[in-house]
Amino acid sequence: MTTDSQIGRVLTATLHQAIVELLPTRLEFYENWLHGVRLRDGTIGLAAITAVVGFLRTEGAPYHAVMATAGRYTADWTIDAMPALRRRWISALPRRLRTRAALRAVRAMVRAAYAPSRVVAQTHRGQIRVEVQDSLFCKVREPHDSAQCDYYLALVTRALQRFGLLAESQIDICVAAGATGCVMTLTLTV
Repeated sequence: MTTDSQIGRVLTATLHQAIVELLPTRLEFYENWLHGVRLRDGTIGLAAITAVVGFLRTEGAPYHAVMATAGRYTADWTIDAMPALRRRWISALPRRLRTRAALRAVRAMVRAAYAPSRVVAQTHRGQIRVEVQDSLFCKVREPHDSAQCDYYLALVTRALQRFGLLAESQIDICVAAGATGCVMTLTLTV
């Protein structure tokens, strides 16, 4: 059973901010679920977030833009909230160790956004394979034509970038598109 406390404040706040910026004419509609007092209190629950994500999917292409923007904001806001010494320490590590530290931070961000989600990451020669288990965004009634993991792909890519690791990224498979898991591949370029 899922409880409201499993939805993280950063997820709701970044989702709201992305909607404000990319769908300002639809903001009033989405604020039925993401309204101010509950945003401040951190009491927006699973039902409200599921409704918002479901309605965003009906918007078409803006869904992907909103979710990617929310993912980037989650990475930025979380990393900005880290102690400066920790950020500098991670950035100063050699590339291999920096990649591992950045992925450890990504795991924490994903868990903070939606507690049941898990990230399994494997690195090999500049390639990173990231699997997201129990993704909130990929729970759909019927398979979709496109992957719905934009939030996670943007979050991982931006977190790596913040630590000086540029990567080309893609979603390989997604539960929402009928696969058994959500898998992304990132190839480090720097």
